[in-house]
Amino acid sequence: MAKWTPFPHAGDYQFDAASVKKQWARLHGGDAEPCPKDAAVLEAWALFHNGDFEKAAAAGLAAGGAGMTAANKATSIYANYLEPKEKTRLDLFMQVAERAEAQAAAEPNNANAWYWHAYALGRYSQGISVAKALAQGLGGKVKESLEKAIALSPQHADARIALGAFHAEVIDKVGSLIGGMTYGAKKDTGLKLFQEALKLNPGSAIAMIEYANALVMLEGDKKMKEATALYEKAATAEPMDAMERLDVEMARAELEEE
Repeated sequence: MAKWTPFPHAGDYQFDAASVKKQWARLHGGDAEPCPKDAAVLEAWALFHNGDFEKAAAAGLAAGGAGMTAANKATSIYANYLEPKEKTRLDLFMQVAERAEAQAAAEPNNANAWYWHAYALGRYSQGISVAKALAQGLGGKVKESLEKAIALSPQHADARIALGAFHAEVIDKVGSLIGGMTYGAKKDTGLKLFQEALKLNPGSAIAMIEYANALVMLEGDKKMKEATALYEKAATAEPMDAMERLDVEMARAELEEE
């Protein structure tokens, strides 16, 4: 396996198991993951929050149990932001989707097993093209897993962001009529999910970014001003860990391109 690209701000975040535990509610405001009791799993999360994604994934897999979620999150965030090769990115997302599917089968009440299954499949779908993914039947799987995650964990802001993005992407690609009839995608539902996510996790840069993208997909240029304001707010958010730093930097990069 090729070495993973390092997080560009290595050393900026210095979490250990104790500080992760202390800051857990703030760090996991998006995914509503319960604080683990296993020291090895907490260690994997500390590596994740510091941006040592490769070690976090290995530590999570080695710890097993709840460590699987840490491994899946580390792999997904790494693939999404830092992996330069498209084929490797897609392979990593498929690995996560398969691991999370097995985890969900073994622990059907584990909201984040369903969430990471959907997240990885969703990102994989964007990589191969949403139209192609819908033709392969991946859309239904993504939607179903996200709805399960929300039903199991009503406080799950990130699952709402991903489900909102699903509604927006499908309507953007196939239109609201086919999107609604074939895939159950609805504009109002999508926008409401983003609003709920921001209520649950108000400072979330990624929620603002994805909401902005969805507004433009669903409403076009008339929402450009609102979308830009969301990007500007995301760009000034104060990141607490490596993942949030990558979200904020993405917002900044997007604004610079405009």
